Amino acid sequence: MPARSTKPPERFGLDRLTTPIGIALLVTDAEGALRALDWEDYEPRMRELLRLHYGAVDLSDQPAPTEMRTALSGYFEGDLGQLSGVAWRIAGTPFQQKVWTALAKIPAGTTMSYGALAARIDMPKAIRAVGHANGSNPISVVLPCHRLIGADGSLVKYGGGLERKRWLLRHEGVEI
Repeated sequence: MPARSTKPPERFGLDRLTTPIGIALLVTDAEGALRALDWEDYEPRMRELLRLHYGAVDLSDQPAPTEMRTALSGYFEGDLGQLSGVAWRIAGTPFQQKVWTALAKIPAGTTMSYGALAARIDMPKAIRAVGHANGSNPISVVLPCHRLIGADGSLVKYGGGLERKRWLLRHEGVEI
């Protein structure tokens, strides 16, 4: 019989931020780095992603760092450059981390196809794998998975719903 893990649960803080597109859930670690950003109406999915990435997780109500809340609020108020000031940390596989780090380099106001992102990370045939990693991204908005679109320019899949994706892209000045 396999031994059960005795590893204690990861402990993270959970805060909520009101935005124009719903209440954002902010999950932070003890050092104040963002570990997850998702939407209140998708909380079960966020908890499942945290479990997949970290194992057992203990979330307790705790305010996110003021600088993080200010940066995120600034983004939603139109100062798109504020996202670069948000400290974040990710788990995931090396491939997922590569995709998520590449997402952070897509500038606001631009979009990219899944295939173009696969090529950017030097894995041009990994289009579906990029899509899967994108769908497992725990840090919505800051690691801008909403900036990935279909090869034909269509809006495809967004964990927070296509209406939010449409809003985020329009907010960033993308004509869709």
